[in-house]
Amino acid sequence: MKLFTPLCAAVALWLFALARSEAPDVRAVVLGVAQDGGLPHIGCAQPACAEARRDPSRRERVAALGLVDDGAGKRFLIDATPDLPSQLESLNGGRRPRAAVDRRKPVDGILLTHAHVGHYTGLMYLGREALGAQGVPVYATPRMARFLRQNAPWSQLVALGNIELRELAPERELPLTASLRVVARPVPHRDELSDTVGFVVRGPRRSLLYVPDIDKWERWERPLEDEVAGVDLAFLDGTFSAADEVPGRSLAEIPHPLVSETVARLRERPALGSRVLFIHLNHTNPLLWEEARRSELKEFRVARDGEEHPL
Repeated sequence: MKLFTPLCAAVALWLFALARSEAPDVRAVVLGVAQDGGLPHIGCAQPACAEARRDPSRRERVAALGLVDDGAGKRFLIDATPDLPSQLESLNGGRRPRAAVDRRKPVDGILLTHAHVGHYTGLMYLGREALGAQGVPVYATPRMARFLRQNAPWSQLVALGNIELRELAPERELPLTASLRVVARPVPHRDELSDTVGFVVRGPRRSLLYVPDIDKWERWERPLEDEVAGVDLAFLDGTFSAADEVPGRSLAEIPHPLVSETVARLRERPALGSRVLFIHLNHTNPLLWEEARRSELKEFRVARDGEEHPL
């Protein structure tokens, strides 16, 4: 027994060190990869949607990214999607569950990219009809914050103190913790209700770019190649694979860069493709469910719900 006790202690320490090495203190967690309507998509009768209705394991949540700093005891969310309840459960659980979660404030901040339904409407779950949250910080550009203040039911969240709006200054670094910083980067997109931003996220060791929505890379004043080269990972708009994916609608009305366009552009610069993960895939995009199509991307990848990346 005297020999066994030190051995057990050594094994326990080794397992603890291994767990820490597998799940770094500061990391990004993918919490969804689908476009705003998710999979299955409302009104969709195609096989992938029909199968996802029959088999919950084939469902895909709407694109969102969690940011975790366990050293600081803080967790943040980029975008408030219609899948917010389950995404908060994933963010606070997983392999390293949060020790204690304030029921009224289950996340330390939500950063919004823009005012399309898949990116902010999950805020409704913080209202008094659902969680009845208290003072959840919501970071948004001045135009996005003004939209929330001036339009019900979002204005009620502000008035009741369910959320606390904090305005983001584009291109100015915002420290979320001592080890986690973000910069809101404006991107061109259909800005009917608000402007649109992506985010550059920097941890102590690595950085990432998160741009789930953009009209076309050519319209961005920043060269995509330079932006990807400046980070370790880039989560990029992968909404559509082909221009004819949505019958009866022109992509001129809902512009996004095709995955093939992004791949062709970045392959001109060696080593950039391996940094790219496509996210925000429409329910019509076969990359969402066809492994053979994913393998054709070679060094490029499609993000998967639940994967983690050290920062």
